Amino acid sequence: NQKLFLSSLKCQKSFFFLLLLHRMKDGDELNRDTAGSKYRFKKDGKKHILIINEATREDIGTYYAFTSGGESKAELEVEEKELEVLQSIADLTLKAAEQAVFKCEVSDEKVTGKWFKDGVEVEASDRIKISHIGRTHKLTIDEVKPSDAGDYTFVPDGYALSLSAKLNFLEIKIDYVPRQDPPKIHLDTSGSGNKNVITVVAGNKLRFDVEVTGEPAPTVCWSKGEQVVCEAEGRVRVETRETLSSFVIEGAERADEGLYTITVANPAGEDKAEIFVRIVDVPNPPENVKCTSVGEDSATVTWDPPSFDGGVPIKGYLMERKKAPSGRWTKLNFDAYEATTYEAKRMIEGVLYEMRVFAVNGIGISQPSASSQPFMPIAPTGEPTHLLVDDVTDTTCALKWRPPEKIGAGGIDGYIIEYCIEGSDQWVQANEELVTKNQYRVKGLPVGEKMLFRVVAVNVAGRSPPATLFQAVTIREIMENPKIRLPRSLRAKMITLVGEKVNLVIPFQGKPRPVVTWFKDDVLLEDKSIGIRTSEVDTILFIRSAARSHSGKYTLSVQIENVSDSADIYIQVVEKPGPPISVVVTDVWGFNAALEWKPPKDDGNCEILGYTVQKSDKKTEDWFTIYEHNRRPNCTVSDLVMGNEYSFRVFSENICGLSEVPGISKNTAVITKTGLLHKTTPFQEKDLSSSPKFTAPLLDRSVIAGYTAAISCAVRGNPKPKIIWMKNNMIIEGDPKFLMQNNQGVLTLNIRKPGLFDGGRYSCKAVNAFGEDSVECKLEVRALQDQAKK
Repeated sequence: NQKLFLSSLKCQKSFFFLLLLHRMKDGDELNRDTAGSKYRFKKDGKKHILIINEATREDIGTYYAFTSGGESKAELEVEEKELEVLQSIADLTLKAAEQAVFKCEVSDEKVTGKWFKDGVEVEASDRIKISHIGRTHKLTIDEVKPSDAGDYTFVPDGYALSLSAKLNFLEIKIDYVPRQDPPKIHLDTSGSGNKNVITVVAGNKLRFDVEVTGEPAPTVCWSKGEQVVCEAEGRVRVETRETLSSFVIEGAERADEGLYTITVANPAGEDKAEIFVRIVDVPNPPENVKCTSVGEDSATVTWDPPSFDGGVPIKGYLMERKKAPSGRWTKLNFDAYEATTYEAKRMIEGVLYEMRVFAVNGIGISQPSASSQPFMPIAPTGEPTHLLVDDVTDTTCALKWRPPEKIGAGGIDGYIIEYCIEGSDQWVQANEELVTKNQYRVKGLPVGEKMLFRVVAVNVAGRSPPATLFQAVTIREIMENPKIRLPRSLRAKMITLVGEKVNLVIPFQGKPRPVVTWFKDDVLLEDKSIGIRTSEVDTILFIRSAARSHSGKYTLSVQIENVSDSADIYIQVVEKPGPPISVVVTDVWGFNAALEWKPPKDDGNCEILGYTVQKSDKKTEDWFTIYEHNRRPNCTVSDLVMGNEYSFRVFSENICGLSEVPGISKNTAVITKTGLLHKTTPFQEKDLSSSPKFTAPLLDRSVIAGYTAAISCAVRGNPKPKIIWMKNNMIIEGDPKFLMQNNQGVLTLNIRKPGLFDGGRYSCKAVNAFGEDSVECKLEVRALQDQAKK
């Protein structure tokens, strides 16, 4: 490549030169349109320069420059450039298995060439490599052999030039005398003595290279305990090449941790070294995450450290929380929190939350722990109100109170009752489990001591402020006169059926505990079929199956020393009565009969309320009731049928019902026939024929398009009239859109999914032999959007 510069004419008047300059080559004008990329034009002051890029022999010729003041010309000749040798190849003398490199450098980097050995072109192979990089040409022969000796020549293409050098092969003969060196293990790890520790992160690959020397080459054996690690393709394997033994673990696991031993041996001796492989990992998740207490907008959460720290000390924990029904977790901290107790704040009272915790060590973050049980931030309740003493004995004190005025969303789980001796601040909890009622009796109190009491309400948020008795209570027995609190239901006579249970609960009061005694009919009650149970506050009398013998007056007596109180309870055990006796027909006249009877022998232990009388004729033998609740032991039966013979029976009745068995009359009542004649009038059939008449008209309707509609009316007539339905005076028939029904004179026309065009006047006509009648109505069909606007 060459650039030829042709100087232009110098003109006295540069502006004429600038405007009227023309350039030509061999008679052809050169300008910017025809020059292309071959020629470039340049102006430097009064100088005008023509630049020819990459001159070749084709550019030889005469070049002209014309101006308005004259012309100038020049001859251009192009000569071939000679190839220069910047570095020649040199002779080589090599031993077997060494590498021979012939290298030369020429001036033109585009020049190619060929290599020859003893006049024969050298072909590239796996052992012989030929390269051309820039101006450098290289021939490389690996592992030189005696046959590679000879004269090597490089000849550039297109140039009468060659570079030569000679390869001499040096053959050396050595008498081999085998020697023996004891094996040696060369470890390059931190540690002291033979105790070397290698730390690897779980899941990563461990490759530990150990250099081993010795003559002859020693055998290498890796082992963990008594288990030998074999050279194989497994996850834990040993790779050996020349003087290097590599211990490899693919994807390290916790089970791979332990002490490994490498043993090398040859006939000259043995060497051994121990390497401890420590596997570190992210820790296990924390355990036992739970909420220990809550506040109005906060909660305290605790957890146990993970069972495995990953082999690296725990740096801290990360906490997350979420609302119970949601799946979106919110981070509570971004820096590791060292303690195992955390107070979460800015929570909403009454909303269920869950928490989970991550453990952090130098390797990374653990999987999340199991979520805590749902908890709800709730403020503690207010203190219980109206605390007062209800009762005091020589060792107990009964307390009563009312719920707190402020309870909140968490409700109340129960109450804790505490007491202490007056002047002391050592409060003792009286109840082991929470008390759900608003009363409690504290037991085991010291006699004669003055005691203070307080009650605390408890919910998930903890304890409320205590409600305290401001005045001490002296623990001692209080004398109280006995008194029976007879229930209102027992102040009247108690009536029960035979076989039913009787259970009387009668409360009483008195201190000390009164003596309770029961009497029946003023005689001490000793009946074993009657059970009695007595507590400190009430007595119970119960009969498993009542009998009539249990009827009578029961007296309850409670007594403390010379003071007593008593109450009477009347019990009447009843059952159904027996049948009336001596039922007879005393007289018969016309269509009447007179009956009389006597009351039953057994009235069921209660008053007879009346009698039920029934009759039966001999033909049908069916019984019919003619009197109920008849108070007198006689009656007159009327409206008996002539020619029939009648029997009668009577049931007695009390508050339990009718007697099981009736009293049956000993004789019968016969109604004899007389000479009376009955004249019957002849039957005349009534003419029911009539013309049709509509009893219910058609009513105007407004319906929505697309929804099935129906219009109805009612008609009567005899014979049954023919029904004709019409729309706008056109008979409707054969159209599946219309369904006509006639149910006992109720006429219905069903219109299936009417459209706007189905609106109009509908009429119904009824016709028979006696006349006709018709009714009509207007049906308006509206579009659905019209209905929506309304």
